[in-house]
This record gives sequence, structure tokens and C-alpha cells, in this order.
Amino acid sequence: MPASAGQARTPGPAPLLSIGQVLQRLGADFPDLTPSKLRFLEERGLVSPARTESGYRKFSAADLERLRFVLSLQREHYLPLKVIKGYLDDLDAGRQPELPGGVVAAPSMLSAERRLQRDELVREAGATPQLLNDAVSASLVVAAELYTDETVAVLRALVELQKSGIEPRHLRTFRVAAERELGLIENALMPVTRRNDASSRAKAVEVAREIAGQLEVVRSSLIRSALTRLNP
Repeated sequence: MPASAGQARTPGPAPLLSIGQVLQRLGADFPDLTPSKLRFLEERGLVSPARTESGYRKFSAADLERLRFVLSLQREHYLPLKVIKGYLDDLDAGRQPELPGGVVAAPSMLSAERRLQRDELVREAGATPQLLNDAVSASLVVAAELYTDETVAVLRALVELQKSGIEPRHLRTFRVAAERELGLIENALMPVTRRNDASSRAKAVEVAREIAGQLEVVRSSLIRSALTRLNP
């Protein structure tokens, strides 16, 4: 019997998404996302889309937000996929794991990353327009029309450093060191990047992030060791 006009209808399940629709939904926030990267993440067990009888991948809304979460952790914190997968596996098992390195995950994977204009960035970070200008001049921040939460965190750190007399110009060597590390990563990736196919490119991106994460571990350890010399 058809439902009457005044009877409330129970909404059906949300439609599943194709790879193309997933790219369309996530492409604005993650422009380097490709079909090969999605397949690579599936191969690593980060997401498990459904399959049609013809073998086409179909992603649910939960898959979409899981992907957003994984890609955000990769981009903002350079966490290796195996670390992210272990974290998600623990969540799926009902545990309450902690991410390494003091990374704080968003309370919900449904929250999209913010995009802030220049004045919003300055206000959010408690900075001044001049400090942002100095950060851009020192190549610590890239000038853009819209900024992310990562830039907010950097500018907040610069605000605190300025209170101790450390100005952005004093940190120019950070950019030089970053370029040197990039050179190390590029050299390490040469065996992979020589194979100019989609799968190799996706693998190169992941390996690059893993190397960057390991370099960060070494750098942090060196700084902590050096700080021990300040103890009386």
C-alpha cells in the first residue's frame, strides 16, 4: 500500500559513491588525490569499499570520512600509513588508542578541515599582520588566499617564539634545512620515481611521507639531547 501524502517517509540509506564521486567530494581539500592513490590506500587496508557484481568500487559516507581522516593525518602530521592503520584498527576494535608524537585526532572524522582568510588566520593565531608578513618573508609560511589549521599552528608558535625574542628572520635556516631534507627524500625515491606509472607515483608519495616522519623523529631526538646541556 503506498504511503499517504501526510505520512512521514523513512529515509533510505545514503547512496554509495564511485571513485569519481569520491574524488569530486575530496578533491578540493586534497588536490593530489587520484584513483591510483585510492586503490593504494585500499591495498594497505585503510579503507574497504564495497564492490558491485562487476567489480566496481563503491564507497559509503563512512568510507569517505575515513579517507578524509587518513589523508589529513598524512598531510598535516606525516604519519606513516601503518601507524594510521594501527590507530584505526584499535578504534574499530572499540579501544581508545593514542596517536604517536602528541598528535591529537579530531573528535569526529566528520569534521572537514577549515579554510581561513588572512584576517581570520591572524585573529585565530593571536598574531599581528606584521608577524604574518615576516613569516612569509622568511619562507616559514606560504602566502595564499586561504590558509589551513596547520598554518594557524605555525603562526601561533611564532607568536610564542616572539615573546622569547625569536623572530621569523631568525628561523630562515629552517627553510634551508627543509630543502636539504627534501633533497634526501628525492634521492631516496629515485628507484621508485623512475617507474613512471600511477601505482609507483602513489607509492612514492607514501614513502616520502614515511621518510619525512622518520627524519622528524631524528630531529626531535637531537633537539631533546641538546636541551639536556641546559640543565644545571
